[in-house]
Amino acid sequence: MKILLLGKNGQVGWELQRSLAMLGDVVALDRSTTSDGLCGDLSHIDSLIKTVRTVAPAIIVNAAAYTAVDKAESEAELAHAINAHAVGILAREAKQLDACLVHYSTDYVFSGQGTTPWQEQDTVAPQSSYGRSKLAGEAAIIASGTYALIFRTSWVFGVHGHNFLKTMLRAATRHETLKVVADQWGAPTSAHCIADITAHALQQIKTSHLERKSHLFHLAPSGYTHWHAYASYAIEYARACGWPVKAQQILALATAEWPTPAVRPANSRLDCRKLETLFKLHMPDWESGVRRVTELLIQENLQP
Repeated sequence: MKILLLGKNGQVGWELQRSLAMLGDVVALDRSTTSDGLCGDLSHIDSLIKTVRTVAPAIIVNAAAYTAVDKAESEAELAHAINAHAVGILAREAKQLDACLVHYSTDYVFSGQGTTPWQEQDTVAPQSSYGRSKLAGEAAIIASGTYALIFRTSWVFGVHGHNFLKTMLRAATRHETLKVVADQWGAPTSAHCIADITAHALQQIKTSHLERKSHLFHLAPSGYTHWHAYASYAIEYARACGWPVKAQQILALATAEWPTPAVRPANSRLDCRKLETLFKLHMPDWESGVRRVTELLIQENLQP
């Protein structure tokens, strides 16, 4: 079975190269063009279409996206082109090939209000340009009628790429005092967890009776925390593992004290019972993912 993976060098795409390998022949692409003319750049539609038709995969896994949340406020057109228009093209091509499309979305499609974990059927109300572009991508897939698994996730981190965990660990080696927001809640989701669950779900659908249409799932580990507690947990664990931590004080801030161009959700909690029930999963706690990645970063001698 041939699998086309887009965004191979992103946090999730990097881990998907490993997890998807057991399922078939993976053609993994990034934005550059290969020697045989294949290209996974979602901003170059003609090349993207040609690539999908040339590979003719049974599964398309789209881990590519515009993810600069704050920059999207001034680049709304570009964010929409990559996160919505190109995704709609992928969905159309997948339908023509009778392929399964896997796509990743975000909790930013919701208003971010309240304290109740979001369910798949809850009303969407994105508060940022990024959130609106990702919601439009979801809508394009669903409207195409293609067979798809859409995974909404949150607070993604991993060994590869830029993320909050790596930023905090580096900052902890440089500064005695850190300041972190403490009134935004969610679940830190490791890229390896997303990749492993994706592979598991694709294995399961081979023998399941899942209707050949688009399906929405929430994908995040169990438990909830806020950014301040997340940073504190990671830094203390790194200290216990021998990381040269200089930080002695981590101050808790309110969102209002740390303004950003894009509105950040106060509530990023996701209810994952639908995913767990259908695919017979038990989601790990968020702390285990943080410990695992922190250990790997220390082993790889992450430079401060």
